Amino acid sequence: MQIAAVGKAFPPHYYDQDTLLAAFREVWGQRHFNLDRLEAIHRNVLVGGRHLALPLEEYHALGTWGKANDAWIRVAREVGAQAVCAALDGAHLSVADVDALTFVTVTGVSTPSIDALLMNRLHLPARVRRTPVFGLGCVAGAAGLARVADYLRAYPDHVGVLLSVELCSLTVQREDLSVPNLIATGLFGDGAAAVVLVGANRPCAGPRIVATRSVFYPGTERVMGWDISESGFRVVLSADVPNVVLEHLGGDVDAFLQDQGLAKGDITRWISHPGGPKVLQAMQQALGLSDADLEASWRSLREVGNLSSASVLMVLEDAMSRPPAKGSHGLVVAMGPGFCAELVLLQW
Repeated sequence: MQIAAVGKAFPPHYYDQDTLLAAFREVWGQRHFNLDRLEAIHRNVLVGGRHLALPLEEYHALGTWGKANDAWIRVAREVGAQAVCAALDGAHLSVADVDALTFVTVTGVSTPSIDALLMNRLHLPARVRRTPVFGLGCVAGAAGLARVADYLRAYPDHVGVLLSVELCSLTVQREDLSVPNLIATGLFGDGAAAVVLVGANRPCAGPRIVATRSVFYPGTERVMGWDISESGFRVVLSADVPNVVLEHLGGDVDAFLQDQGLAKGDITRWISHPGGPKVLQAMQQALGLSDADLEASWRSLREVGNLSSASVLMVLEDAMSRPPAKGSHGLVVAMGPGFCAELVLLQW
């Protein structure tokens, strides 16, 4: 199985962090909230700006979860279609070539699911095998690569597409003044990414998926996720996330690479989900990496924020745009709700 191309798409509404902070100060200042603390939290996530699903002034009208989710469906179809088309163009393939479509998200719900809505919008073949996946969160980009690779092992003549759409701004809880929600309002952005993968009988110039591994950490359900209430998705984001990374990730990566006859020093491209400054710092410490090793992840965080499952695919797109020497290895690393990790070993 090989990765043929990655495509990405963003809503057209981009705002720098100062503009977004001013909007939150206006909303929460009316409730006599500690605005200096809000500003410190937003500055500390090191995000320079983010794309939003809607123009900033339209968020005031989203008074119910239903209205927010209706907007999610509409925008998810738009940016999802753009990302799939960009990835297919990059792979020099058409919609007629697609055999399987896996869709991942954690920021909205739809039945029919977004992949079904894209069947109609993009005129995908009726034979396409669709797999919508909800709930994996930030890990879903890496996990989606692994699941599509599993499919292509069984069908080496096929073309599989992974699509991630995350519109985090549509989950914002304006009544929630908890620290996790304040962090989320400064950290998460909106966007979509699609990856085209091909089976072994359809070779291409992209990296080969050599092996994958899933790791689940028992008893960590409250580390990250959603509490789903009448007002929608209320973020669960524990301060223990960096500690879980420090405790587990280094050993898990070592064991995975050792089973492939490799060590961390053999990895040329580290393709890590940019979960946030403290998470990236914990990854660097756990894996013995430098800022330069995760430069693409740090840059993605600064430029567009954390896009949940789409973020690691954005970093993958960066690696695809500047491939290392032939025979070099890369490692896709992401962690998410469960709490869990997903590792995908690549070779160019």
